[in-house]
Amino acid sequence: MAQYFELHPENPQPRLLKQAVALLAKGDVIAVPTDSSYALVCHLDDKSAVDRMRRLRGVDDRHHLTLLCRDLSELANYARVDNKQYRLLKSATPGAYTFILEASKEVPRRVSHPSRKTIGLRVPEHKALQELLALHGAPLLATTLIPPGETEPLHDAAEIRERFEHQLAAVLDAGACPSEPTTVIDLVPMGTGGDPEIVREGRGSLAALGL
Repeated sequence: MAQYFELHPENPQPRLLKQAVALLAKGDVIAVPTDSSYALVCHLDDKSAVDRMRRLRGVDDRHHLTLLCRDLSELANYARVDNKQYRLLKSATPGAYTFILEASKEVPRRVSHPSRKTIGLRVPEHKALQELLALHGAPLLATTLIPPGETEPLHDAAEIRERFEHQLAAVLDAGACPSEPTTVIDLVPMGTGGDPEIVREGRGSLAALGL
């Protein structure tokens, strides 16, 4: 049965967030609100948790998972970033964007794309999630919470609890959550002089980045 943590949107209770961190450390998968929609998250280094998260989402190892990072300096530890890419990242973080980048050696090969060796990375602009990441002390592996066979992400905590109460360890409720997924931008072509490629247009504004 999924635990249900009701968090204050601006001042999330550390006691509840610490309980969520303890569940992640045990290898559990939980649902968290973000600045775009709900996401499933787990510990980066826990293979069984990652496999379970993929099954919940109904995706295989060719689906890009995303690392949720606290800030740009943390993101840069997990991806190979040149100066041009860094400037674009700096203008877009924190925010509702996911960036595809070449994974660094800090990323386990089993969670990067099997042929491209890339990983999705993002810095969310969401108070409760930022506090959770700070207490966890490292990035969390995530995927947008879109149920198998569906196309729209879930954004209501009560519905998520009802539909996944026997598959998740916890659902974090910090109030209303947007129902639109992130904008996904592939920055890998920039490393060889090309332009960023728009993979999915979502909540993050392309105009704000000059794209």
